Order: sequence, then structure tokens, then C-alpha cells
Amino acid sequence: MMGRAFLRAFGWTAEHHFPDVDKAVVIAAPHTSGWDLPFMIACGWALDVKFNWVGKKELFAPPFGSFMRMVGGLPVNRGSKSDTVGRIAEAVRAEDKVLLCISPEGTRSTTKRWKSGFYWIAVEANVPIVLGFLDFGKKRGGLGAVFWPTGDIVRDMDQVRAFYSGMKGRNPGKQSEIALASEDEHQGRTTARSTATAA
Repeated sequence: MMGRAFLRAFGWTAEHHFPDVDKAVVIAAPHTSGWDLPFMIACGWALDVKFNWVGKKELFAPPFGSFMRMVGGLPVNRGSKSDTVGRIAEAVRAEDKVLLCISPEGTRSTTKRWKSGFYWIAVEANVPIVLGFLDFGKKRGGLGAVFWPTGDIVRDMDQVRAFYSGMKGRNPGKQSEIALASEDEHQGRTTARSTATAA
């Protein structure tokens, strides 16, 4: 009720197309403004969807731990930065139901490319990826296509690029290129294998 009222006040609509899944990594994109969070929350309320987010385990200690979980928080043990993906994937596997919302841009400031954590968390947790969106150009947001990552990151990202093509964040000039550094590495390995085979 509140979510739909909020969206109507701004002339927005919420859309929900993906099949029901108990667990998924949800992309939140484009992310260019502080307004993205309230609009995403409103879309979740309007669609009766509870989004999850990750936070360090200490945030979930009494007296606020129950509240943090109530608003979608998942506790993750702090560890080395290199093991962040594994720890988040472990937290996802431990839950019966979770729609983990992640912004691949990582910040509303301009960045060159997306971060690849969302992709590898889905791979390690063995869950699909749902393409969540906020299109300020057409005043619509919600949840779109769902797909399982295949490990062929270039082909998978081509699906992602096609879905978000033409969508505009609140500040379009701050939108990042929808590409991952992992794609360059993948293409490099493919080229190396092809060269070795040809030789």
C-alpha cells in the first residue's frame, strides 16, 4: 500500500516479470543517485517482495539484531577482502529464502565498470540472477528477467547488457559501462586457447 502510494506520487509504476524463486542475487541498476534506495524499497513493497542486504556480523548483535534481520539484513563474518564473495555466498546458502540485492556499480558516483561480485556470489551460492531495475527515463522499476549464470561470463553479460539497454538512472551521466574486468580475462584465456590450438 505504502509502496504503491509512494510510486504513484512520482508517476511511477512497479513491474514484476520473473518466475517465483526462493533464492537469487538481484541486480540493482542503474545506481546513480541517493534516490535509488527509496525507489527500490517502494518497488519491493509494491510488489510484496522483501529484499535482502549484507552487513557485518557485529551489526546483528543485541539489541538491534532482530530489527536488522526484520528489514532484510544478512550477517556476514568479517574476513579478508579476497574472501568476501565466498562469505556472502555462504550466508545465502544458509538461508531458506533470500533475494540479495546488490548494486554492481558499488556507488552512485561515476565508475568505469561494474564490479563482478554479484556474478560470482550467484555462481558460488548456486542461485539465479534477477535483473532488478530503476528506469527514471520511463518512471518504472521492479524485477525483470531471471537467468542462471553459465560460467561463460561474456555470453551472460551480453544478456544483461541487452536487458538494461536504453534504461536511464536519475543522473544518466554517472552511469557505468555494463562490463566486467572478468570478461577481459575470460576473452584473454579463450584467445590463448585458440592460439595454442591453431599452433
